[in-house]
Amino acid sequence: MELRSPARRCIRRAFGSFLLATLLLGLAACSPRPEPSAQGCSTSSSPCLSGTAVVSLETGKGKVMLELDGQSAPLTAGNFVDLVRKGVYDGTAFHRVVRDPVPFVVQGGDPLSANPKISPDRFGSGNFIDPSSGEARFIPLELKLKSDLQPTYGQVITSPLATEQLSMNHQRGAVAMARSGDPNSASAQFYIALEALPELDGRYAVFGRVKQGMDVVDRIRQGDRIVKARLVEGGTLVNGSP
Repeated sequence: MELRSPARRCIRRAFGSFLLATLLLGLAACSPRPEPSAQGCSTSSSPCLSGTAVVSLETGKGKVMLELDGQSAPLTAGNFVDLVRKGVYDGTAFHRVVRDPVPFVVQGGDPLSANPKISPDRFGSGNFIDPSSGEARFIPLELKLKSDLQPTYGQVITSPLATEQLSMNHQRGAVAMARSGDPNSASAQFYIALEALPELDGRYAVFGRVKQGMDVVDRIRQGDRIVKARLVEGGTLVNGSP
């Protein structure tokens, strides 16, 4: 029997919040806990995106084009572009794909999953290790309200009135950063929302959307891979505020 609203929405929200917490908390087991941070572009050692960028993900099921927003999420989008340029996503697996009992997310980007010597059981536990320091790179939760000139950092937003004012939210095709329970623990892993997930707004940083190829995303299954990620448009990175 097909579930319809409002019952379907209630089940989706309850199941979605529990499941994403379960999926993303798996990062914490093998990741050093980052220090709480409220820093943004002005103090971050990670590059920030000025303007917009378009990234192509060539997958085993076809091409997906992502449009990244450097105005709403300069640090998060800049981190993603930087990792694309470094080739971090090439060969990585979509290690979690959740469609049942309701469409949820396609999650990937774990650098560990590109290593053929790593068991799939460990996929989802990795972060980007900065070769210059030998340490994992983490970025803080970045959220921007429409009324604010700059994003806020390191703080989950739970007020319904505030989440309704977010510049970017979890619509179908939203691209956001995965993280563990700490708001400041995003590194390389990301997910694509398979449908609107308002219960995640204010808790995870949305930094872009699928511009083209959502039909490809719908065909991706667990274990499929990103063959090549490349920057095709924009992508100006700056150190400090854009």
